Amino acid sequence: MRLIEPDAGEIHLFDRRVMTLKQRSLRRLRAEVGFVFQRHNLVRQLPVLSNVIHGAQSRQSGPRVWYHSLATRQTRERAMHCLDRVGLTALAQRRADQLSGGQSQRVAIARTLMQDPKFVIADEPVASLDPVAGLEVMELFVQLLREDGTTLLFTSHQLEQSIEFADRIVGLQAGRVSLDCPAATASIDELKHVYE
Repeated sequence: MRLIEPDAGEIHLFDRRVMTLKQRSLRRLRAEVGFVFQRHNLVRQLPVLSNVIHGAQSRQSGPRVWYHSLATRQTRERAMHCLDRVGLTALAQRRADQLSGGQSQRVAIARTLMQDPKFVIADEPVASLDPVAGLEVMELFVQLLREDGTTLLFTSHQLEQSIEFADRIVGLQAGRVSLDCPAATASIDELKHVYE
């Protein structure tokens, strides 16, 4: 998405050549792609509901998508629906800095759902969570995106999760594809070779 400009190569997404897009077209394309980062990137001093409403910033601008108290009723209702999908409606008014790691990542997922993306990129979405919370969050995340028919590309160093939650696994070594196979046919030993 050119958050970091590549040194070489081409990127194609939704039949568009990403490297040739001007700022306005790139912004429109970014509105169609949700991001879930390893660090949850919530505004810690704001309530959960405001953080979820921030997901609408890809399609709207101005104060109405900064704070839930300024948002339209329709935007607040949509944000509450997204919180309901991740099981956190009861925490809508809680400040983000009062959440556990698993709750924070669920809010980040709700914020992405609020964006209504066609495609989601997740950078090690559960790496900062304990194993139990990580498994719960990953199960929920994949289930919600499958329900919506949204494509997910996630990076992971947790080999078991790659096999369990991916349809296809692509391994990279030194910037080159070293493995590309259906997850159903992959083995842990085969995936370990990517790290050698």
